[in-house]
Amino acid sequence: MIAKPELDRKRRNMIQTVAFTVLTLASLAAFFALALIVYIMVTKSIGALSWEFLSKMPRKGMTEGGIYPMLLGSFYLTGGALIAALPFGVASAIWLAEYAGGGVWVRGIRVGVNTLAGVPSIVFGLLGLAFFVNVLGLGASLLSGAFTLGVLILPILIRASEEALRAVPDEFREGALALGATPWCAVRTVVLPTAIPGILTGVVLSIGRAIGETAPILFTAAAIYKTRLPETLGETLTSRMMALPTHIFYMATENPRGWEAKDLQFGAGLVLLGLVLIMNLGAVTWRARVRRRKPW
Repeated sequence: MIAKPELDRKRRNMIQTVAFTVLTLASLAAFFALALIVYIMVTKSIGALSWEFLSKMPRKGMTEGGIYPMLLGSFYLTGGALIAALPFGVASAIWLAEYAGGGVWVRGIRVGVNTLAGVPSIVFGLLGLAFFVNVLGLGASLLSGAFTLGVLILPILIRASEEALRAVPDEFREGALALGATPWCAVRTVVLPTAIPGILTGVVLSIGRAIGETAPILFTAAAIYKTRLPETLGETLTSRMMALPTHIFYMATENPRGWEAKDLQFGAGLVLLGLVLIMNLGAVTWRARVRRRKPW
């Protein structure tokens, strides 16, 4: 007869084995799904991928040529969204983590931020159309699209930055205050530099969210087809932009000649996926370098 402790040990080992197996299968499933997507895109776009595809203007109703203006538009919109949202996101996180306390009002703000993070992107597109395009009079332009995407990624930045600030040990704050620093000086010189790797995680997530969004750009900034690029900064900020997500959407659903350029559609999708991967790898590398530095 097997003793009860031995039975308990075998049961725990079996549960552990099952749990590890399930987790491993889940990880492999995610990896194979990504690998399958990349394989399909590569095989269907192999005829379109070239330097000219990345550096030339589209021609003949976008059934020939390249995606250069779409690349620029995606960079401009994503960069503009980060410039617009990052200062507000980090400032809000500093207030919530360091100064706000834990009252009902603050808990309500956190619930609102979490709710905002789950709002569908098309709602942000309608918000941008109503406020930035019509109320502020910016029109359908790069500015309207960047501001709308900035509002879209703002809750991600706030939550990631707040968690990064809260993860800084209290001993760091207490040490700075003991040396005579004011609370703001302690936050600025000790807490914030220590939290930068976590804040960069929020930036990574925000880039991945912003660069692939379609609905907000369609309402506020998208141009279907342009034969020339803006020549001045003012014209760039106030004109419509072509972007990779909206270009793929239009070619796949609206362009009557889209069937003639299936390889270009998959090529644009592969480039978009590659951009997200490159940005993520770059941000992860930067975060690792910052993490190795001393906060003071």
